[in-house]
Amino acid sequence: MRTFIVTILQILLLTGSAYAGRTIDGMVRAVYDGDTVLLTTRGESRLKVRLYGIDAPETNKPDAPGQPYGGISRRTLMFKIMGRRVTAEIADIDQYKRAVAVIRCEGRDINREMVAEGMAWAYRSFLQGAYASEYIAAENLARSRRAGIWRESNPLPPWEFRNGHKGSGKQPGRW
Repeated sequence: MRTFIVTILQILLLTGSAYAGRTIDGMVRAVYDGDTVLLTTRGESRLKVRLYGIDAPETNKPDAPGQPYGGISRRTLMFKIMGRRVTAEIADIDQYKRAVAVIRCEGRDINREMVAEGMAWAYRSFLQGAYASEYIAAENLARSRRAGIWRESNPLPPWEFRNGHKGSGKQPGRW
């Protein structure tokens, strides 16, 4: 079984969007920030996953400052899924060879929840189909409720924050 899962993950990394739509079950072993996690599968394979369709505030890094709500967004995601079994519905593989996926836990769309709670933006540049309308509606609701990042009068989107910090070695906002 382990060989099978490792083979599938290698194929996903090599062929990218050809395997979009695959689902992988795993346990969340680490939460890096409000939109990136590490899963281990039944065969103990590791898969770094970028949450599809959202962009969370940047967290503090050793070489660069974070954004307001970056730490809160990370802790919110940890509270929701750390140590829990989830399903990753893979939509793509990004330029950093991370699976880009919708994470579901107990039937809930965790990506949408993060946006609805004001812990992330709907990442319009990468949203498609039904997810676009769902996530944008969730963001609009969070804005109207002044939840999370929307407590700030004019929060800076992470993709703009990253572009403003190019000199610090940070990469622009791309999957």
